[in-house]
Amino acid sequence: MAADEISERDARHRQRMTRKKAVVDGMIAEAQQERGVLVVNTGNGKGKSSAAFGVLARSLGHGMRAAVIQFVKGRSDTGEEGFFRQVAQANPGCLVWHVSGEGFTWEIQDGVRDALAAQAAWALACGYLADRQIDLVILDEFTYALKYGWLDPAAVLAALAARPPMQHVIITGRGAPDALIEAADTVTEMTLVKHAFKAGVKAMPGLEW
Repeated sequence: MAADEISERDARHRQRMTRKKAVVDGMIAEAQQERGVLVVNTGNGKGKSSAAFGVLARSLGHGMRAAVIQFVKGRSDTGEEGFFRQVAQANPGCLVWHVSGEGFTWEIQDGVRDALAAQAAWALACGYLADRQIDLVILDEFTYALKYGWLDPAAVLAALAARPPMQHVIITGRGAPDALIEAADTVTEMTLVKHAFKAGVKAMPGLEW
């Protein structure tokens, strides 16, 4: 490529970046609210809980206090729980972690038992949602409690709306209902393109759990 072509390309790039910077700077200048944010990670793709736990690590790095309540999931041997329990032991008071599920519905096959477990977990979550000392609440796999009718959606939305002003909440799970999506500030839908499991690869420790 000739020198004059390179110079012209670089000039166009600088012009585009100058315009982009002006747009981004304007958006930053307008975003002056400071308040808690309700985040929903939904969709059929992998990464909803993993993304939430990434934010958990970020919040703890800022010295924030967090609570994790896992709905549906019943195992306590996951890598994320093991890691964060070590963090909590080294920094008492920074994190509480509850595995409150009975296992996935296709394993338990007992709707009443699932509902009771979800309701008990929600009662626990409500305590943290009312606690001004908790900066971040993660309700992992929570959407199923709404999808299957184990909880009253109106009561859930009311509790989320009434939480302390600076408290952040992250909700994960497939099939987030429209009312929850409408109430949320940030919604990400994970889209499945490929998954190793469908090719016969078993769930691998450190990657899937």
